Amino acid sequence: MQFPESWLREFCDPPIATAELADLLTMSGMEVEEARPAAPPFSGVVVAQVLSVTRHPNADRLNVCEVDAGTGTKLQIVCGAPNVREGLRVPCALVGAALPPAEEGAAPFAIKLGKLRGVESQGMLCSARELKLSDDHGGLLILADDAPIGTDIRAHLKLDDTLFTLKLTPNLAHCLSVYGIAREVSALTGAPLKTPAIAAVKPVHDATLKVRVEASDLCGRFSGRIVRGVNTRAKTPAWMVDRLARCGQRSVTALVDISNYVMFEYGRPSHIFDLDKIHGGLTVRWGRAGEKLELLNGNTIEVDAQVGVIADDKQVESLAGIMGGESTAVSDDTRNVYVEAAFWWPEAVAGRSRRFNFATDAGHRFERGVDPALTVAHIERITQLILDICGGEPGPMDDQILDLPKAEPVRLRVARAAKVIGMPLTQVQCEGVMQRLGLQFTSEPGVVTVTPPSWRFDLKIEEDLIEEVARIVGYRALPDTPPLAPVTAHIRAEANRGLSAVRHALAGLGYQETIGFSFVEERWEHELAGNADPIRVLNPIASPLAVMRSSLMGSLIAVLQGNLARKASRVRVFETGRVFRRDASVADGNRSVAGVAQPRCVAGLAWGRVDALQWGSKERAADFFDVKGDIEALLAPRQASFVPAEHSALHPGRCARVELDGQAIGFVGELHPRWRQGYELPSAPMLFELDLDAVLARDVPAFAALPRQQSVFRDIAVVAGDEVSHAALMEAIGAGQGGLVRSARLFDIYKPAGTTTAAADMKPGERSLAVRLELLDNDNTLTDERIDATVAEVIARLGARLGARLRG
Repeated sequence: MQFPESWLREFCDPPIATAELADLLTMSGMEVEEARPAAPPFSGVVVAQVLSVTRHPNADRLNVCEVDAGTGTKLQIVCGAPNVREGLRVPCALVGAALPPAEEGAAPFAIKLGKLRGVESQGMLCSARELKLSDDHGGLLILADDAPIGTDIRAHLKLDDTLFTLKLTPNLAHCLSVYGIAREVSALTGAPLKTPAIAAVKPVHDATLKVRVEASDLCGRFSGRIVRGVNTRAKTPAWMVDRLARCGQRSVTALVDISNYVMFEYGRPSHIFDLDKIHGGLTVRWGRAGEKLELLNGNTIEVDAQVGVIADDKQVESLAGIMGGESTAVSDDTRNVYVEAAFWWPEAVAGRSRRFNFATDAGHRFERGVDPALTVAHIERITQLILDICGGEPGPMDDQILDLPKAEPVRLRVARAAKVIGMPLTQVQCEGVMQRLGLQFTSEPGVVTVTPPSWRFDLKIEEDLIEEVARIVGYRALPDTPPLAPVTAHIRAEANRGLSAVRHALAGLGYQETIGFSFVEERWEHELAGNADPIRVLNPIASPLAVMRSSLMGSLIAVLQGNLARKASRVRVFETGRVFRRDASVADGNRSVAGVAQPRCVAGLAWGRVDALQWGSKERAADFFDVKGDIEALLAPRQASFVPAEHSALHPGRCARVELDGQAIGFVGELHPRWRQGYELPSAPMLFELDLDAVLARDVPAFAALPRQQSVFRDIAVVAGDEVSHAALMEAIGAGQGGLVRSARLFDIYKPAGTTTAAADMKPGERSLAVRLELLDNDNTLTDERIDATVAEVIARLGARLGARLRG
């Protein structure tokens, strides 16, 4: 919301300076995002009148002007503006004037006595662009015919005014007008609020337009009147053009400017139809599938039953509460108009313009709430301005009241307000706040009951009134008090490590952390998570971010795509965060809400070279086993097992399920070739995703005495089928399960390339597995007999379970 300070002070003029006013607004919840002067500094520019214009003797595009600048003598000024003519009143920079520099940071432009093509020029006639008032450089800035000659232009145009830009929260709909802000300033400062009386315009004919409101849940009140014989070619007064410009609104035509002016003045969006273009009467209703409307912005949209419209007997003419249609727009040929002001329910307007990818000032206000009590008064204001500027003959007012918001009383407990705000309050203070805000209330001991006025859509619960008390009493009045709650450190269980430890561990493995949105593209969920029914976002900030993620892999692939677009040769990234999955068995809890499980996960991606650029080893791409090793390092000292599995995002033959103590905690593998091609990746990255709670868990260190005996090592080579996995081999050996075999490690795999003497004892489909066994007895020294017996037992167990035999 942008507005000039001078306009605000016409409604309420507190005895405070501009800086103090800006601070007051900010501290009351209306954040002043910017306060800047209406014009940059310059001096020596006055109002002047062009007395005569003659052609320059030595230049076709220059004129020699005789100018009265109020100095007592006539000035001769050479001017090249195409619109200069006798009788105009324009800004004139006298000799010695300092104009704004052409570029920011440069020195001011000084006006000197000089000659142009041999003719002396005693000053400069200025355009709006040369004074940095606008970008218009089409000619001189033409002033009003009654502008006092010789007056400083800054004083005449009020250029020392300040333009405020407020950043308003959605609950401050009543502050989306200059009068609404003035009403707040009056409550904050106690300065009187000037409310101009809006007199009813006397109708001079009895013509009305038939309007039927079919949807009371769309429109609660509809007011309008016909004005005949208007001159749409009339020029908008300079004072109105100036105020609109200082509100950030350019001048269009007189009728459009009047409508916009009243919107900024009182917060009332309205619409003016060309009466002669309306077929029959108007109907206010919900749209119908297939109906199309060409809007004033040139877009053609298709409406449906969720969008409110105003239609005539032939077609849809306007998007209710948002924008009018081109077919009934006023033009230079318009002579008769229909002025409309209505109360549109906020719920019926909210979000509609975003469906069509545009936003309007009207929609911005109506979806927050516009005072339904003043539709008639504001049409009277618009009508009077039309008559003053464009002329015309007004007709009678047509006002239909169908269903207005019910003002539900809200109770404020004084003790509760004092507790929430954190300062002592009296009932007299609370009553004074309500009185200053213009809120009707009743009192009983300890309780103030407020009936919200028609312009306050935000007063629904007790906390809303508490906020008003805090704003008006002033946040600066809050005492500095220490917290009363005891501050105790949260002690983490020894069996869990912190999230920062996991992040540092992954960073130590060469991964960089990324942070992604919790809402993602629906495609990711279908393709990478195998989630056919993801949880949808009710009001997504963008159409691609329409569902909640159930996996972190999509975000990591998007990060990889961004890095590849920037020619990265090696990418290792990870992310930690919550995912969101449907779970009907879960109703509440810290991690779940309304049947939605929200577990925490950690996921990583590795693509490109396994090592950064170096000379010590041969370059190769990161593979499954590199990422598997990273997971083992992350989980250490706990030992995970990796079981062949399938995952919708991963290569079916290069994917494993990660298990800890027999419980699945995630997956690791290579991206599926289909998705590598679908996401246009030069080669497939390695991915893993694990349950973060399982990763955070760790074994508590337990005391164990050093062994008193030495370990004995024996190497065995067994022949087994190609289908025998490492996990099955280790399970059959049974290391660490109470016998003498404490550990086993596979250190060699041999499979002959062809038929040789060394492979005579191996059949096709078999391979040799070499394993080193560690044997230990803490109490007694191992003898050869016990060692041989244990090794024989291991070989027998391998034969019985896996069909393996001792090689050779």
